Amino acid sequence: DDECIIGALPLRLQREAGVAVSVAPVTFGSKPERRAERRTELEAACAVLGFAIADLAAQGFNDVTAETKASQHILWDGMVGKTAQLLQRLKPQMIFLPHRADAHPTHVGTHHLVMEALARLPDDFTTHLVFTEFWHPQADANLMVVSTPEDVTQLVAALMCHAGEIARNPYHRTLPAWMIDNARRGAETIGGFGATGTGLGFATLYRFGRWEQGSFNPAPGIVLPADHSAASLFALSW
Repeated sequence: DDECIIGALPLRLQREAGVAVSVAPVTFGSKPERRAERRTELEAACAVLGFAIADLAAQGFNDVTAETKASQHILWDGMVGKTAQLLQRLKPQMIFLPHRADAHPTHVGTHHLVMEALARLPDDFTTHLVFTEFWHPQADANLMVVSTPEDVTQLVAALMCHAGEIARNPYHRTLPAWMIDNARRGAETIGGFGATGTGLGFATLYRFGRWEQGSFNPAPGIVLPADHSAASLFALSW
């Protein structure tokens, strides 16, 4: 369901920059009996958003956590290798992944998985990295992306396709409120303390920068209003 929760920028990039968005499902959860159903739910959600699916493994990976990284080296190495192969094949202009302290064990594991995969790629591999947040805010977020009510409605509609997940925790009901709070925080933490509030209702906060020569180079603080094209992010230099 993360493609819906943090999907504000991918949705805008698709519409405003003409990019193709692919979702790489790292895991379909810890319950084997739910994995086929969760795959079907993901397909339905991506259909609402217009996103494609790029598989890492037929039923996703198992145990993508920092504990697995530390204790099951062969298993972890195989997952990193498959992730690196996918990135090398797709050569994405932009990669979205959870930030390293996003609290959920699989989010933290996914962060390490992608960063280690990037480190295995040739030095001339360049892309933009976007670190996402949901379970824990990023202290160093530097990009606020504003969403229109129409975009929020589409994200919520897609999130509702994940019926099994929202049955246990109704993320679809709280997503707009979370995005409203993001707009409050981002107006000053990214727009500048003491700055005039944007008056804009919905936003998602990210950490944005370039991956080049094997390291991450963060951008300066950016506020992307609804009336500015998301394509401008590709043209920025710093």
